[in-house]
Amino acid sequence: MPTKSDGVRADAVSPAVVKAADLLAEATRTGVVCPPVRDLLDGGGLETAYAVQQLNVRRGVDAGRRIVGRKIGLTSPAVQRQLGVDQPDFGALFADMAVPDGGEVPVGRLLQPKVEAEVALVLGRDLPEGECTIVDVLRAVDFALPALEIVDSRVRNWDISLVDTVADNASCGLYVLGATPVPLTAVDLRTVTMTMTRGGETVSEGTGADCLGSPLTAAVWLASALAQRGDPLRAGDLVLTGALGPMTPAVPGDAFEAHISDLGSVRVCFAEQGTEASEGDGK
Repeated sequence: MPTKSDGVRADAVSPAVVKAADLLAEATRTGVVCPPVRDLLDGGGLETAYAVQQLNVRRGVDAGRRIVGRKIGLTSPAVQRQLGVDQPDFGALFADMAVPDGGEVPVGRLLQPKVEAEVALVLGRDLPEGECTIVDVLRAVDFALPALEIVDSRVRNWDISLVDTVADNASCGLYVLGATPVPLTAVDLRTVTMTMTRGGETVSEGTGADCLGSPLTAAVWLASALAQRGDPLRAGDLVLTGALGPMTPAVPGDAFEAHISDLGSVRVCFAEQGTEASEGDGK
């Protein structure tokens, strides 16, 4: 039976929620994309979609995966326009989603990857179990890092509504963190500028202000949303605060680098096709 800490109401785990969670989990297991799940949920809304997400998150924890933080999605107007949505969402980050700075993503690890650059925050203090303020977040953040989030969708052709992406753990895939921590006293996250390149060509640009006005504003939104669900952010948690510019599709052989002013750079590459067998390619 779900508990408060699961973030799922007991009455929300309906057969439809289980069916949608199973469909997304099967897509992950087989590497074959699935249809959208929104019709399965019969207009259940965001809380029902979060129930699907949390069911699969709980299954991951039960299987031995470790939650290390949260991601905020859909913070950039450019990304919202790309996906046809109008508000942010959040998902869970697991330790096994981390890729080293400059590391390589194997062929077949993801289904439909896209890359976006953002600011990561690491907390040094717990956040309150109630409404959070910017002061609470400023006091809690230990340091910031440049980050690449490699989003992925288990839903065929990224045919997603807000309900679909929420159910699909906010389209989480993998993430890459820069190597040099920067204290908030040394950077104004609202005014940082981001440039992301693929193979040396600029493919995305933006600023801190493009992330809900500031990555810190996004973090306040997340902290309050999680606290309302009885699952507040804690010391040591990693928070990916959301894209600073448009996301860019990735294919085997691509190499991405993002530079965020005052934070530094972060890199990732995608293995060439044929360097590793891809099981159940569903693209």
